[in-house]
Amino acid sequence: MLDSLSFLWQKCDVGVRLLKVYGDTPCPVLPEDIDGEPLTEIGAYCFADKPPVAGGTMTPCACTDASRLHPICGNFVESVRLPDAVHLLDSAAFYNCRQLQRVEIGPGIDALGSDLFTNCRSLACISVRCAPDAPTGLRKLLGSISADVEVEFLDAQGTVTAKLFYPEYFEYLDENTPAHIFNHSIEGEGYRYRQCFRDGIVQFTEYDADFPQACIGESAENLCHIALGRLRWPFALSAEARARYSEFLTGHLLDACKPLIAARDLEGLRFLRGLDGLLPEEMTKVAEACGAAGFGPGAALFVAGRHTSRRKTYSFDDL
Repeated sequence: MLDSLSFLWQKCDVGVRLLKVYGDTPCPVLPEDIDGEPLTEIGAYCFADKPPVAGGTMTPCACTDASRLHPICGNFVESVRLPDAVHLLDSAAFYNCRQLQRVEIGPGIDALGSDLFTNCRSLACISVRCAPDAPTGLRKLLGSISADVEVEFLDAQGTVTAKLFYPEYFEYLDENTPAHIFNHSIEGEGYRYRQCFRDGIVQFTEYDADFPQACIGESAENLCHIALGRLRWPFALSAEARARYSEFLTGHLLDACKPLIAARDLEGLRFLRGLDGLLPEEMTKVAEACGAAGFGPGAALFVAGRHTSRRKTYSFDDL
């Protein structure tokens, strides 16, 4: 894929600053180095639909059809994989990338500009290539995303080792007009979840401890998203938290299954089907929802074993 990309870049204090990417893929995988220098910075408005700054150097592309190359920016971008050496994302780097769904990063991001993901309304996932208990720049990155977003940690083989869902939150400034005093208020449990870090490391115990409070104000859909992610990838999950999440999912089975049905996630449904304490009437609702969506394998999963068969007994009156 790198052969089909070209880059506009400039030297920075350490390594290279990327100004623009050209190619024909909506999912570019950026190289570890450009012209022998490590790629360490993503420049301002790099993926925004805006002309690049002057003074950059253009790399040649191995692609034989140069007519296929165009700026990978704006609504064309769907996902971006950044190399490990990147430590800075400059202001508005993904401004107005409305179709951007996923960004994959290394653990070393430590500096962010402003308005980084403004109007990135489809952004659903941040993937981090490191162990879940390693220090990262994730807290800073989450601070620039107030909307719902999922974080997944990937090992060296690209396998998911942990998933955390961070719900949306809102910040308000209310003016006390006569006194010209502004009161800062925050609504939504997403802000509380984003504080569960220490020295750049996710504190899973604190994250799990926030769930009872989240149950007061968050939607059942968001709560199911949190619970299911922790149970399917139970990194540092205590027995107490496991029981709490399981109890919630069994009590909100249809809410938990709806997004999985829409995504045709049979493995997710199979996981939920394996929880203890599922009620037959709730399983029937899930089977019906699968049927209505035309998802036969999912329906079959919740129909199978729903009724417990009993051996018929006979008395002398039957003879």
